[in-house]
Amino acid sequence: MKKLVFASVLALASVSLLSPPAMHAQDSDQITIKDPTEYNAYTTATTQTDPKAKAAALESFLQNYPQSVVKKAVLDMLLDTYQALGDADHQLSAANRILQLDPNNSKAILYSVLIKKVQCQRSADPKTGALADPQPCDDAIALAQKGLGLTKPASTPEADWKKLTDFAYPTYHSTIATASGLKKDFKTAIAEYRAELMLYTDDQSKTAGLSDTLKLAEAYVQPGPSKDPVQACWFYSRVWDYAPAQYKAQIEPELERAYRKYHGGLDGLDDLKKQAAATTFPPGTLNIAKAKTPAELIHATLVSTSDWNTLALEDKETVLAVGSQEDRDKLWALMKGKQTQVPGVVISATASVINVAVTSDARDAKIADFVVNMKTALTDKETPKAGDEFKAQPAAELDATYDSYTQIPATDTTAASAQIVLKDGAIQPAEKKKPVPAHKPAAGHHTASH
Repeated sequence: MKKLVFASVLALASVSLLSPPAMHAQDSDQITIKDPTEYNAYTTATTQTDPKAKAAALESFLQNYPQSVVKKAVLDMLLDTYQALGDADHQLSAANRILQLDPNNSKAILYSVLIKKVQCQRSADPKTGALADPQPCDDAIALAQKGLGLTKPASTPEADWKKLTDFAYPTYHSTIATASGLKKDFKTAIAEYRAELMLYTDDQSKTAGLSDTLKLAEAYVQPGPSKDPVQACWFYSRVWDYAPAQYKAQIEPELERAYRKYHGGLDGLDDLKKQAAATTFPPGTLNIAKAKTPAELIHATLVSTSDWNTLALEDKETVLAVGSQEDRDKLWALMKGKQTQVPGVVISATASVINVAVTSDARDAKIADFVVNMKTALTDKETPKAGDEFKAQPAAELDATYDSYTQIPATDTTAASAQIVLKDGAIQPAEKKKPVPAHKPAAGHHTASH
């Protein structure tokens, strides 16, 4: 997925970031440590108040008593301690050790997913979005999928399980979506972002998951079978409705770009924003009128033109550049083999070929859209220079016969165009001005005598 350029992404992420619910692996009060030395070491480690000292004491306890009956409880405390320290690497290590003892430990899976998601995002190039290492993303997806497949342990109260899943399930869907998007699997990313948002009420989604609503909009504009501009416009609108005020100005250009590209203008966008403010997901009846394509607009003009031969030269080139195949073929059948004037600015010229910019776009870009192959080689004196301009009579006129054309696709900086090749070119000299007739005095008028 292309990297989101909005500063609001990071800010919105903090809006939906919740603290994981309190979770305990074991009730240490129900565990009996028979060895007094081990018990004292356990008590000393678990009662430390400084997080760094506590982490060191818990690690020391595990090293000295690797088979302790409270190993799982100590690892659980160690996991929380490293979280308090913000030490993700050691936190992940503690989670991995818990999963070795208890592969379906929901707390260890959740904490691992949170860390792996961050690692996955950091492995993406900030400019290109390319993954330097896909492994963290693969790990994050696998762990999140495992978390979604867990069932409630018999010993876990229903209320505790609900508290856990209310946080964990959106996290798992968000993680799979994020990692899939970075892996260019936009179909999965879209499905998972939607699954996440379905877990929130309309009111909750105004804050929780709002950053992922933005990512969902971005996923919908990516090239491929999952591209859906209408859905993208809806979710962009939803984010714009509830984004912090300081970020609206960054989101709005992306919304307007997507809407204008699909619809052709911004009319109706305010209504869409109002609709999106009411519900997270668009109604099944949502419809945004699609803008007519250039080919459709051109066809409408051609239908209203009784004689296509009367089209201006620039309009003919536009038809050949972006018109439908049927319209291009029909027009070219009228043009090919016909002689025409070629008014324009010379881009370059040799004795045998003159390259001319005819349309206003070609002139502005200084690109030859007409290539005239001369019938007879020009002398050095006759060969025009770059910047010379051919006009209709009485100036010197360039005539040639339509021979072929090539479509030139649009680029990021230029519109689609056509380059027309002509043959049998010839430069006609300007007409000589006729002498002004002598003034004859009107009848009865006499000149004064000297």
